Amino acid sequence: MAEKTEYRLENLTCANCAMKFESNVKSIPSVSEATVNFGASKLSFTGDATVEELQAAGAFDGIKVVPLTKRNPNPKIPFFKRKENIVTLLALIFVIAGLYFTHRDLPNTTVATGLFAAAILVGGLGMFITGVKNLVRFDFDMKTLMTIAIIGAVIIGEWQEAAVVVFLFAVSEALEAYSMNKARQSIRQLMDIAPPSATVRRNGTVEELPTEDIQIGDILLVKPGQKIAMDGIVLSGQSTVNQAPITGESVPVLKKKDDEVFAGTLNEEGALEVTVTKLVGDTTIAKIIHLVEDAQAEKAPSQKFVDKFAKYYTPIIIVIAILVAIIPPLFGGEWHTWIYQGLAVLVVGCPCALVVSTPVAIVTAIGNAARQGVLIKGGVHLEEMGRINAVAFDKTGTLTKGYPEVTDFIMDKTARNNILDAVAAVESMSQHPLARAIVTYSESQGVQKVDMVNFQSVTGKGAYGEVGGSLIHVGSLNWAMELSEIPSELKQRAEALQKEGKSVMAVLLDKTFQALIAVTDPLRDESKDVLRKLKDIGIRHTVMLTGDDQRTAEAIASTAGVTDVRANLMPEDKLTAIKGLIGEYGRVAMVGDGINDAPALAASSIGIAMGGAGTDAALETADIALMADDLRQLPYTMKLSRKTLQIIKENIMFALGLKIVALLLIIPGWLTLWIAIFADMGATLLVVLNSLRLMRIHK
Repeated sequence: MAEKTEYRLENLTCANCAMKFESNVKSIPSVSEATVNFGASKLSFTGDATVEELQAAGAFDGIKVVPLTKRNPNPKIPFFKRKENIVTLLALIFVIAGLYFTHRDLPNTTVATGLFAAAILVGGLGMFITGVKNLVRFDFDMKTLMTIAIIGAVIIGEWQEAAVVVFLFAVSEALEAYSMNKARQSIRQLMDIAPPSATVRRNGTVEELPTEDIQIGDILLVKPGQKIAMDGIVLSGQSTVNQAPITGESVPVLKKKDDEVFAGTLNEEGALEVTVTKLVGDTTIAKIIHLVEDAQAEKAPSQKFVDKFAKYYTPIIIVIAILVAIIPPLFGGEWHTWIYQGLAVLVVGCPCALVVSTPVAIVTAIGNAARQGVLIKGGVHLEEMGRINAVAFDKTGTLTKGYPEVTDFIMDKTARNNILDAVAAVESMSQHPLARAIVTYSESQGVQKVDMVNFQSVTGKGAYGEVGGSLIHVGSLNWAMELSEIPSELKQRAEALQKEGKSVMAVLLDKTFQALIAVTDPLRDESKDVLRKLKDIGIRHTVMLTGDDQRTAEAIASTAGVTDVRANLMPEDKLTAIKGLIGEYGRVAMVGDGINDAPALAASSIGIAMGGAGTDAALETADIALMADDLRQLPYTMKLSRKTLQIIKENIMFALGLKIVALLLIIPGWLTLWIAIFADMGATLLVVLNSLRLMRIHK
């Protein structure tokens, strides 16, 4: 199978140009397949076309292809140095001069006509060249329609109107270029997050190297205030690191030896030495950029509809224009008037606003989400997320923190005051997750370190050892009851704690009950609030799917506010549950960790992975990844998706509605070329500005 080649594109100004460029590349004999990603300004093709052939395919719009590794393919150009803005300004000057001479009532209007002709040439030369070439090939795109309309206006002597229309078209082109640059800024910002070089220690030598030359195993030397250039593991040092560019977390995270760090994150107050673990093309930020760009290339259902609609819409407009120009004069109308009306119909019919209505909204939304730490892997997933009716949650690590914590330490009346010191000494020798939870709790209570001897772990039961000559047992309640009788008061407390879904352990001193320790995987602080927000947004049903026992699951669910609980589920049972929910509610999202819940995530309408940063499996398997492992990103994503759907519908209504209103003006004969271009430009401007509102949506 032939390898796919990718290039970045410069000067790609409009959606129509992208479609035409894609078609031109496909027509190159050595190319078998090609895709132009308008949102990301990127070309992917299969074949062995040369750069010269690709440049020739884009020559109609001055499109240039540049290597994928070029860091800033679209350098910032000052407003008045942009080609489209210079052209627009010159056309405006000639139009104003032409109008001045027209209204001086000079007997000879040659000067005014010459100035209007200059405005037409300056503002529309590029458009005319493309339009004429398209006309020869019967390729009726926006520029072809405009070319026919302008030439027709000139033939019937409407120089002034033709000049104004060319100027307004130039304004429209400049606005579209500006808006797409604005929408693409989100990707450009992502590309600029990671520094291009770093200070590296390799084989005892310290040197500054471009990130492309840094190898796995090199040691990065990161000073306070510097950005980390590569993914890696902290070798030495301690510092807080601002991970907002990757995960969207606003609070810096403490990093110490053996912690993972990501390229593009900011080291704050301490110096760090970091062992590089990934090459520049494999870093988390590189994967995010790649996935965001691919997401924009994948057409959403509404975009597919618009593309299909535009394919039939343009020929229909041409037929209507011909009929408007010919039929009324055959029944006594003036040829001049109705040819003019027909030309105005062509201008109204430009599908520019319609074609751009969906991609500009999708690009803006996906870029905004990436900046907030949410990776949406395609327009189709963005739209689907907006139509979700029910959400299924995994319990462990999704609704809960995913690690055990001590919630209760209850001592018997006769218990020794420093019993917690002895418990910590025994548990510090155990590798069990519950033991680690007890040690962490003990440290938070300020325990004193005591010596312990003769430690012994009993599989499935607990552990014991000698502290200060006394034998300390810490383990399961059943094991403790085999060793001694539990006081009735402690027994009642233990049963109450178990009903709350907590794991209860007992502490014995010389085989006498001293205390109870209750441990649970606690609910995330934000879970309750997130579930309430989802209900407010309009999610009809939430359900918890877990492999835990029913009692523990129900205890967590009641605290979180989930009414539907499915417990004791194996991975295949979760899959069955998701299929059942889809049958009942239609579109269902599954939120899990991206690995254990893979079958359920794959079967759901939208699979949402928690903690995408640093988890390759989550980035690859899920449709959406919440990079910061923060459940609060879920309502934000839902809100953004629904707002995007709403804006796409509004855009299509604006694009078609304004044109329908303009076309209705034909009936009384009021449609002019000015009104036609204003309708087209107004629709484009409305669509773009409406889409850019998506940039304002935050968590």
